[in-house]
Amino acid sequence: MTDARRLAMVLTVLAVVLTGVALAALFVGSAGLSASAVARALAGRAEASSVEAIVTLSLRLPRVAVAVLAGAALAVAGVGFQALTRNPLAEPSILGVSSGAAFGVVLAQILGFQAGIVAALGVAVFAFGGALLAAAIVYLIAVAPGGLAVQTLLLAGVIVGIFFSAAITVIISVVDFNRLSGVIHWLLGNLAPIPAASLALFAALAAGGVWLILNSARELNLLALGEEAASQLGVDAERLKRRVFVAAALLTGTVVAFTGPIGFVGLIVPHVLRSLVGQDNRFLVPTAALAGGAFLLAADTLARNLVAPAELSVGVITAFCGAPFFVWVLRTRMRPV
Repeated sequence: MTDARRLAMVLTVLAVVLTGVALAALFVGSAGLSASAVARALAGRAEASSVEAIVTLSLRLPRVAVAVLAGAALAVAGVGFQALTRNPLAEPSILGVSSGAAFGVVLAQILGFQAGIVAALGVAVFAFGGALLAAAIVYLIAVAPGGLAVQTLLLAGVIVGIFFSAAITVIISVVDFNRLSGVIHWLLGNLAPIPAASLALFAALAAGGVWLILNSARELNLLALGEEAASQLGVDAERLKRRVFVAAALLTGTVVAFTGPIGFVGLIVPHVLRSLVGQDNRFLVPTAALAGGAFLLAADTLARNLVAPAELSVGVITAFCGAPFFVWVLRTRMRPV
């Protein structure tokens, strides 16, 4: 089987899985709606003011879209960070990038960015700036003449994440709580529905970040041979690093701006996919977008229904999945030779 056919097959399977998870998310919830009532709302045959129309079209459907976008963005950001650092443990939350983005969002809230498309763009800009700052600090700490040492990169990420988390705690402690309404719930990762205009902005920013990393996939494959070998093959390594770091920071900052920090999606999804499509980033990026969306949507559906009518934050579910997965990767993939 050729690589193109295998990619097409995997993408088809993932698209079917994503569709199935999306349908399950629409039909399952704490609200007591029958499958026929949800189907009527989706088909446009229910009154706009009816319970089934409000729950299905105003709550569940936008939430499905947010989960798919966030999962796709985080998974692709994970692919980008791992390819760039040549470190299988690199992931936005582990590298402290999510914490930097969260710090930017809290600053934006202090400055009064609350609602509306312009405010959403301002929050996204602050989140992107915080993510980019955190990524740059981690990279500068970990970079060495021989490349990026795994232990140094992880420690740098932990330190930077702790620093920005502490900064957020200080802000929460000294600022009027009314100016930071809902920030505690948001910090746990929250896939609440967002307005259509903000959702369109979310999709546009996420698509831009995915396109930048997908467009860099071939060069990232060559970078895996080493910077010197990649340079001999015509790759501008420094320019590639800047482009991918910016793209991954954009994806992370966008997700944090609209949903809060959600960890481990960018670690779990790329690792699982490598067993299916191999190491080629040209295949990993598009499959990660679909698989990441399906994974986070499944996690959110579980979070909505596990303790219904109460609701868990999706970040709790991904953390419970990601923490043991991180330990497994650390123990099996990072053994000294």
